[in-house]
Amino acid sequence: MLTKAEIQGFCERRAQGLDIVPDSDDARIMHEAAQESLRIAAEMNDSYRTLEEIRALFSDLTGRAVDDAFRIFPPFTADFGKNIHVGRNVFFNSGCRVQDHGGVFIGDNVLIGHNVVLATLDHDLDPAKRSFLHCAPIKIGDDVWIGANATVTKGVTIGDGAVVAAGAVVTRDVPPRTIVGGVPAKAIKTIP
Repeated sequence: MLTKAEIQGFCERRAQGLDIVPDSDDARIMHEAAQESLRIAAEMNDSYRTLEEIRALFSDLTGRAVDDAFRIFPPFTADFGKNIHVGRNVFFNSGCRVQDHGGVFIGDNVLIGHNVVLATLDHDLDPAKRSFLHCAPIKIGDDVWIGANATVTKGVTIGDGAVVAAGAVVTRDVPPRTIVGGVPAKAIKTIP
């Protein structure tokens, strides 16, 4: 079982932009946390759960309590779990997947559609270093709506009140009150 200090140190090193290197202590922490995340997700996803049970399991997954308005329609999975931070009144629709190694920070009143992927890491392009993981946080502001089947990649900030269209792949920051769509996502219009 990982200690709070190990998890905190791992998250701090990701916030500093340090890679996860194979066969390192961080790689061990990542794999151990993944096992706990898989266990909690299996519990969350295996049969009907009340909203209270889902909230309790999600709080166990992240190591932080969520508010009474937090909702998830399972299934839901996270690769790490301990670097997800959610505000008040957040909703995840079914099928969402979160790679939170680099940190996922979600504001208040956020709606996340079916099958959304939030991916805070990727692999090195050099085949000799392909197993090195590069991480950067995803930051989602208040009052954001992310449509079904969208993917948000590492290092992206989505401004308050923005909308990500269904199926979009977001590789760059989204200004506040802006609708983006497409692959890669581009600004479609501003919300007055």
